[in-house]
Amino acid sequence: MSVSSRFGDRDLTPGADEVVETDFDSLIGLHSVKGSHYAQFRGVEERLGRVVGALDRISRALVQTAEGPETLVLSVVRAVAEHLEADWVVFALCDGELDRTGPRHLMMDGDGTIYAFEGVQAARTPSHLPDEVLNRLNDILRNQLGELVRPVVADHHLHVPVHLDGRVVGGLSAWTPPRHVVDSADLVVMRILARQAVVALLNAALLEESRHQLARAEDAYAKAREQATDLAVQNVELQRTQRELSAVMRQRLVTEERERIARELHDSVTQSVLSAGMQIEVCRMECDSETAERLEVAGTLTRNAVEQLRSVIYALNQSPSVEGLSLGEVLDELCSMHMPADLETEVRVVGRSRDLPDDVQHAILRIAGEALFNTAVHAEATVARVVLTYGDHDVSLTVDDNGVGDPGHMRRVLRAATLGDLAGRHRGLANMSARARDLGGDFRVRRSRMGGVRVGVEIPAGTVTDSMTPRRSTTESVRRLAGTRSPLHQEVSR
Repeated sequence: MSVSSRFGDRDLTPGADEVVETDFDSLIGLHSVKGSHYAQFRGVEERLGRVVGALDRISRALVQTAEGPETLVLSVVRAVAEHLEADWVVFALCDGELDRTGPRHLMMDGDGTIYAFEGVQAARTPSHLPDEVLNRLNDILRNQLGELVRPVVADHHLHVPVHLDGRVVGGLSAWTPPRHVVDSADLVVMRILARQAVVALLNAALLEESRHQLARAEDAYAKAREQATDLAVQNVELQRTQRELSAVMRQRLVTEERERIARELHDSVTQSVLSAGMQIEVCRMECDSETAERLEVAGTLTRNAVEQLRSVIYALNQSPSVEGLSLGEVLDELCSMHMPADLETEVRVVGRSRDLPDDVQHAILRIAGEALFNTAVHAEATVARVVLTYGDHDVSLTVDDNGVGDPGHMRRVLRAATLGDLAGRHRGLANMSARARDLGGDFRVRRSRMGGVRVGVEIPAGTVTDSMTPRRSTTESVRRLAGTRSPLHQEVSR
């Protein structure tokens, strides 16, 4: 029986968002207040009692919202069953609607037993269902609604569609026993309960979505922390590798410098001493006996010098380890290799010591080695001072002496060497200038306050970063006097 045929001209089939227009007599059925209509008043009393009971059940269902969608839907189904004294109640959602919430369907028989095929913890799996109940469940689940998109009211059957945003997303149906005939109040109660059920499910869907988003956010945060941890580990490993590479580079530079000095001694000094010894032997055979005795002593000294030079060359070729040394300490090692015994040297480090890029360290050590070698060979100095300064964005090196060098002459030599007008033996200054220029730095030669020459270089080296390796004091002085010279310089100075 349709709604209009059951309740005359009253329209009980509104759209999805339309609120049913009811008045007091749609709930209680009272059309006359004449005292003679006692039977009608008895019916009114009964209907009022049922409406009050239904409102109580609705309020009890509403307070279940916070306990989750399953509890609330169960409360709605129980309220329908109690209000209608129903033999069966069916609640179901169409496939594809409110996918992230549940329960998707629920059934209750006249004994209050809950049935569901899946998704409800408190439900039993049905083994036998009445045909009309099973067919209604399948129609709603499969979205084959037909006339179910509108309320269906019969004497012992009531169905209301479940609406959301203007579309039907499910349905709520009930079948009553012969003693209970469905009326308009039952339809109003069913509509209220259906709306409450869909609101609860929508809230559950939103809650589930928020949980998914929270889980994704927590997962992203955990991955970000893990990546940050991995990056920190890799950064530490990279810094350790950088320090190892820097140590290897410094070791190579020291080794190459020692080998260069050994070659110079072998190819020039040793050969000159040997030649002098041969000339002494020739002269000794052609002069008188007194002179020959003196020349014999000179020849013996010459042979001893050659042996000592060979020992020094061998010692230079045995590379010492500079692993773990700072740049200032390696400069100290260079001083010990270059300086003769009568030349006092000092190495000073200013600023916070830190690891520098390999190319910068390489340039600093090469320039220092060349400047120290020139001081030892050409300057006739008694004091040399090396200062390494760490700035915020650069590093600078100065080598001062109190020798006889002429800065003006050296600048002219540098310009000529840069233009290619000098022989290769004058390329030292040009090489130092080129190393600084290749790294965006400046190279200068000027008069030193000590009276001799100052060779200075300033090279960009990035921002200040603390070294991972413990360093000595930020300003340190290391004096090397004659008593602490290497065997090379002790022998050469004799």
